[in-house]
Amino acid sequence: MGERNDIELLVFDWDGTLVDSIGRIVGCTLETLREVGIEGADEARIRMSIGLGIREMVNRFLPDCDDELFDRIRRVYSRHWFDTYSLEPVLFPGVREALGEMAEDGYLMAVATAKGRTGLDNDLAATGLASIFHSTWTADEAQAKPSPAMLLAILDELGVRARDALMIGDTVHDLQMAVNAGVPGLGVTSGSHDRGDLEAVEAIDILDGVAAMPRWLRELRDEGAGSG
Repeated sequence: MGERNDIELLVFDWDGTLVDSIGRIVGCTLETLREVGIEGADEARIRMSIGLGIREMVNRFLPDCDDELFDRIRRVYSRHWFDTYSLEPVLFPGVREALGEMAEDGYLMAVATAKGRTGLDNDLAATGLASIFHSTWTADEAQAKPSPAMLLAILDELGVRARDALMIGDTVHDLQMAVNAGVPGLGVTSGSHDRGDLEAVEAIDILDGVAAMPRWLRELRDEGAGSG
């Protein structure tokens, strides 16, 4: 465990961190790529690209993709997602309760996600979590991960220093965004990247999931108080 004890702001990734949606994202991506005729995209490669923006994801499978083909891929993916895959979002066990505890403990909370704005707003409404977050940013509004743009925008909006925030995510792209923004990162193994992948990027700790965070944060505060 790291030496952090002055965290003010918790910034969460969405898919794979708070919501159990990785299987649906993989399925939608495979169906989309098959429909547009792109070969060589298997589940493992897709899982490793989750967390990037859709353009960055497509570039991994088709580096020479032109704007016309990309626009078609984006339209097909959106159709499949909203028609079939964006069913009632399912929070990981214990996430709702954990978010409530952390809000009661006084943390500011935000979301930085590769989802589009419509998708995130739909999920926030469906889960009833919109009011718990003080800021939400999507890849529609800032450069996609691992660019620090979303995270820096949240810091600026909420007036929090980078060293007083914590980025929580299930992918190396989340943790690399944190590194690029000068923000400590916390990995969770609930989503698309495993512990070995996450350990390759600087993080202050790696947990099984967000449900473990309230206790982890309290222990961190106790450590800080004991060393003060």
